[in-house]
Amino acid sequence: VQLQASGGGLVQAGGSLRLSCAASGRTFGSYVTGWFRQAPGKEREFVAAISRSGDGTYYADSVKGRFTISRDNARNAVYLQINSLKPEDTAVYYCAAKRLTTVLSGTGYDLWGQGTQVTVSS
Repeated sequence: VQLQASGGGLVQAGGSLRLSCAASGRTFGSYVTGWFRQAPGKEREFVAAISRSGDGTYYADSVKGRFTISRDNARNAVYLQINSLKPEDTAVYYCAAKRLTTVLSGTGYDLWGQGTQVTVSS
């Protein structure tokens, strides 16, 4: 499986974005999938994860209530809806996937896509 994130851009604070992660391969539905972000000068941080079927989600405390992760296995895609954007959300956002586990967490990911830049102006 290969992953490619898209949908980033420059938005004003308070705005919304929907990021997409397109996956290749027939077994995408077998992967727990997550979103991460890395701000300039900071370490990469976990944002959200979704179960293989999409019926389970897990979020970092810092984004609960504003971020929503979802997936469409028929389209081999995972999405991240970001509302009420803040300048501190500025980062490169990455999607990732992990095999051989059903654990929703911020660790254990072994497949990574290229990121998409989100910039929030104040």
